[in-house]
Amino acid sequence: MSDDQRDQTPAEPAAPARAAASAASEPVVPVGPQPEPIRYFGTTWVNHESGYGLRRAAIAVGSLVTATAAAVLLRLSYEGLEIGNVGPFLSISVVVLFAIASSIAFIKTWDSYNRRPAPSSDEAALKGLKTIGFIGSLIAYSLRCLVEAPGEKVRRAEYERALADYERRRSTRTGNPAARRPKRKK
Repeated sequence: MSDDQRDQTPAEPAAPARAAASAASEPVVPVGPQPEPIRYFGTTWVNHESGYGLRRAAIAVGSLVTATAAAVLLRLSYEGLEIGNVGPFLSISVVVLFAIASSIAFIKTWDSYNRRPAPSSDEAALKGLKTIGFIGSLIAYSLRCLVEAPGEKVRRAEYERALADYERRRSTRTGNPAARRPKRKK
């Protein structure tokens, strides 16, 4: 290639254009504390955006329909016990067991939306009981969706506290500490 041909080739893009192109392809790193996502809601609970109200209503209806289907399934299971002629003691025991487990699961699930459980709490021990009483948990979830996203109150308080702490830390910084004058001794 001769010198004349080299001079006629198009020049490379300017450095600022390359920097802008590479900056556009890099993800933007958020500054400050970020909200914790909630299952099925993501972070839309912060500003109640992107169909938040509609999503809450749909999830409330969905969990209520699921609880109803589970109750029908339990009813069919109870009828199976009746057909099997297992006796009144076992039939009544099963109904009482599911009623107690469902009420405990409802209470524990409802309480979990108002506070975070302690790391050494009895939540792990009650996991089996909450599994048996899943209808109570579904009803609590459905009712909570009518008020807010389940767990939103706790996460909002934590997020606002983190934002306030972040702003307080950022606002106390003033200039270069090395450039400050030394304090006078009294």
